[in-house]
Amino acid sequence: MITISDAAAEKAKQLLTTEGKADWGLRVYTAGGGCCGPSYGMGIDEKPGDNDDVMEKSGLKVFVDKDTSKKLEGMNIDFIDDGERQGFVIAGGSAPSCGPSCTSCE
Repeated sequence: MITISDAAAEKAKQLLTTEGKADWGLRVYTAGGGCCGPSYGMGIDEKPGDNDDVMEKSGLKVFVDKDTSKKLEGMNIDFIDDGERQGFVIAGGSAPSCGPSCTSCE
């Protein structure tokens, strides 16, 4: 299962509260893929689905369907705010590397 940093959990909880959905959770999903491996997205969801793994971090619920959960093994959600950029990132794990003929990954 994916891990989530304290900073990401706190920022997600803050955003949910601002939206008036403090009791909802963060949904992580596969958003597509290519020769460089899958890409992931995040959104909010009121409750988990029947096929979801559910985790909790500092009061934040995270919902991930079982297929995506396997792909996210060893990855981490973090929140960065370094003055130049701000947002959530999903990183880590072992994604396939791009081959020399992969133009969509450049």
